[in-house]
Amino acid sequence: MIEINKCKNYQELSNLVADIVERQLNKKSDSRFILPTGSTPIGLYKELVNRDLNWSNVITYNLDEYLDNAIEEQSYYNFMSENLFKHINIEEDNICFPYDITVWPDMRYGQDVDICLLGIGGNGHIAFNEPGSSFESETRVADLTEQTIQDNSRFFPSIADVPTKAITMGLKPIVSSKRIIVMANGKHKKDILHKALHGKITEDVPASILQTHTNLGVFYSD
Repeated sequence: MIEINKCKNYQELSNLVADIVERQLNKKSDSRFILPTGSTPIGLYKELVNRDLNWSNVITYNLDEYLDNAIEEQSYYNFMSENLFKHINIEEDNICFPYDITVWPDMRYGQDVDICLLGIGGNGHIAFNEPGSSFESETRVADLTEQTIQDNSRFFPSIADVPTKAITMGLKPIVSSKRIIVMANGKHKKDILHKALHGKITEDVPASILQTHTNLGVFYSD
């Protein structure tokens, strides 16, 4: 079942998704979440920081991290720390990143996740599962496409500074989450969102695999 929510604006999108996270934490104090980076979840994280929530037993898994990133402040670990982790009472040992697939074997990284929070890329990628990624893909090193490098260049001093490789959670563990929430903001995401949710289920549009999930919520705003 796909629940689609058209939000009035970005703030409402952030608030509604924060409500879902809050209800989950109130229901289960040791919940497990998969967390995204990028511009879309910043409002969500700001809203969560402003709420009186107990994160002490929560485990988080981040979707991905750059490899060979010479600019430390642009790492996703730093992004998460600045926007969420250093403002809440989460235990450092409960913050998980896919730095090393020898430390986090495929079937362990992102296991038993209650809620997976996702954005969606302009070419339909989720995490760094680019078009052509297998629906059976696990946590692995991935090459970034030219479009993704171009899209992410706004976060770097120049496009030459954008890493070309990342380690990413695969599509298989993402889809194994008990609940998935997709966030999309901006008119430029409208076409790919429609294609992912209503088009053919194909590895050419990695996000289309989400159509097979039984508990999928989508929140988008123009």
